[in-house]
Amino acid sequence: MLICKVVKPLVSTNRIPDFEHKHLQVVLDGSTQKVAVDAVGCIPGDWVICVGSSAAREAAGSKSYPSDLTIVGIIDHWDPEAGKTPPAGSPASTGVPTSTGVPTSTDAPLSGGAK
Repeated sequence: MLICKVVKPLVSTNRIPDFEHKHLQVVLDGSTQKVAVDAVGCIPGDWVICVGSSAAREAAGSKSYPSDLTIVGIIDHWDPEAGKTPPAGSPASTGVPTSTGVPTSTDAPLSGGAK
């Protein structure tokens, strides 16, 4: 199985009869664009689960269906950056603390005082 991002629909009106009228999507697998049969009704921007080979044909509806990549699920929540190692020299890899965005006593405005 692959995790891919849907880029855009692909329209092909002239098809072989076995291809039927299934929707096609252009998906991004890393930096490679691929065409997948859309078995779930996804939209551009969705992160999806794709299957290949004989699983793709069965998911598209038949073992004889001419597909080698089929979208079988839409991922509810996906952060493609999670779990990646930070680049060498970045604060996270060197142990240098970064700002947390939480105000400290020195950041707080002075209250009271003269008007």
